[in-house]
Amino acid sequence: MALALVAPLAASATHIVGGELDLQHKSGTTYTLSLNLYFDAINGAPGALDPQLTASIFSKATNERITNVVLTLTSKTFVNYTSPACAVGSLSTRKLVYTRDLTLAPALYSNPAGYYVAVERCCRNVTISNIVNPGGAAQAFYLEFPAVVRNGAAFIDSTPRIFPPLGDYACRGELFYYDFGGQDPDQDSLAYDMVTPLNGFTTSVLPSVAQAGSAPYPLIQWSAGRSITNQIPGSPALGIDARTGRLTVRPASLGLYVFGVRCSEYRRGVKIGETRRDFQLFVLNCPTNATPRLQVRATGSPALYRPGRDTLRLVPGGNRCLTIRYTDPDPNSVLTLSSRPVNFTGPTPLFTTSRTGTVRAPGAPDTLTTTLCFPDCIDTQGKVYLLDLIVADNGCSLPRRDTLRVAFTATLAPNAAPRLTSTFPPEPALPLPNAPPAVVRVALGSRYTATLLGTDADRNALTLTATGDGFDLAARGMRFTAQNGPGEATGLFTWEPNCDAGRSTVTSLTVRFRLTETGPCVPIPRERVVRFELVPEKDSAAFRPPNIITPNGDTKNDFLSMPDLPADFCGRSFAGITIYSRWGQVVYQSPDRNFRWGGAGMAGNYFYLVSYTDGRRFKGWVEVKP
Repeated sequence: MALALVAPLAASATHIVGGELDLQHKSGTTYTLSLNLYFDAINGAPGALDPQLTASIFSKATNERITNVVLTLTSKTFVNYTSPACAVGSLSTRKLVYTRDLTLAPALYSNPAGYYVAVERCCRNVTISNIVNPGGAAQAFYLEFPAVVRNGAAFIDSTPRIFPPLGDYACRGELFYYDFGGQDPDQDSLAYDMVTPLNGFTTSVLPSVAQAGSAPYPLIQWSAGRSITNQIPGSPALGIDARTGRLTVRPASLGLYVFGVRCSEYRRGVKIGETRRDFQLFVLNCPTNATPRLQVRATGSPALYRPGRDTLRLVPGGNRCLTIRYTDPDPNSVLTLSSRPVNFTGPTPLFTTSRTGTVRAPGAPDTLTTTLCFPDCIDTQGKVYLLDLIVADNGCSLPRRDTLRVAFTATLAPNAAPRLTSTFPPEPALPLPNAPPAVVRVALGSRYTATLLGTDADRNALTLTATGDGFDLAARGMRFTAQNGPGEATGLFTWEPNCDAGRSTVTSLTVRFRLTETGPCVPIPRERVVRFELVPEKDSAAFRPPNIITPNGDTKNDFLSMPDLPADFCGRSFAGITIYSRWGQVVYQSPDRNFRWGGAGMAGNYFYLVSYTDGRRFKGWVEVKP
């Protein structure tokens, strides 16, 4: 396979620690392609830091080159130790980030088999212990990604990000652990396994190329006794949890070891991509570090908790705290206590006193004590929950830990549901799910008032609220006030439809009245939904003036008056009344809505016409009797 030389020839980077490629969706068809390259900051030559590197994209189905992407060096940072106090002068790693935005056009990236990206560079650290000819061993950084269109629709995927980079060393004979688990922006399922690192086609003679070659890529050669399942020897040898991405090894020999990890992503059970990380681990002789120890007892109890034999029973009103004692044989040891739920989520216990301190130093105690209390609102629902209590020291390279697993059950205090009553139309005797709300019809220009009462036998604090479905109460002329308190809450609702309500095309408004309680672990709210319908003000059908008057001076029915006339409202007002004889002659007129017509000496039938400024009219007749 022919590889084009970069002119001029770049310096041979004989101190590459490892790295991985990353492809993240930005928006539309725009993605960001990055190479995270890890470089030995102690032994690496500054001249070996490339200002740019070229990534090549290929079709998986055909190995056809799609394009080359020039990645520019945009960031240089140092990889932190888990514990900075454990730093050694022989180990310092620099993270170099090369990046570029690119367009993945659907017309070009639609092959169902997907695509892969590669960057090639030589060379690795010359002191690596587990491969052949490490000074001439190169690296091919590699990832796979799916087509950006599937079944005619956009198919968006971002690479799972394996993190963080490894800045620590391991101690011979000590268990080493590190989290290489990633996060996937698309919530795809991730699986991890160990792989043999890719060597690619570059060499110490040809350390850098203008573009990567296509797969398949040559692998590094393991030295005698080493393999994909025994990359770092030990008991156990280096391995990774397939689900969590947690690396573990208890190394048996000193040295610098390269290893490879693959993270595959699955969507709906189908693999859609992968990314690989090459890295290396330095194994040193470390000072002896003893494991810290902890003991637990229920607060006030003389007996120690026995893991695997005892189960705590947490009941309302009972003791909910543990007293924890923890120590370490090593002098000047800084201990930190933490808790981790094993088989549950939700409220977790809290340390009520300091959980970090130093033991066996001048003036420091030999044993530390703290208190851990379970919240009242943990409910195991009849199951046994498990909680790990973990004490860790500040030993190097990684803390040593002691874990004690606590089993417990917990029940909640009973809570009676509050009651909500009101003067609204009654609800059905047997409320049904999705039952229609009660309907209250209110005439324009009138006033509607209702009261609500919330009560609670447990005397929990109650709060009454009213909320309009998609509208503001005050803007519609509605008002709700509440008096809230322990065990009881009262509310007053008032609606006086204003002129704006009369002009609105929306004549049906739904209001949710909600009673909530504060205090119990599982509050039980109550809700009353009422639909208010706006109807016209009193019309002629409801207007019933008297039709007989007897102006005989007995003070009974002496005058024709109309006190129940529709009220003046929203610019509409009473214009006047005219009374006609049966022959059409006007016998009485008045602009006063409080008129009184006696009709004395005018026995017979008469007709009246009441007019309003908006053109509304009311007609009728009246008989005058002697």
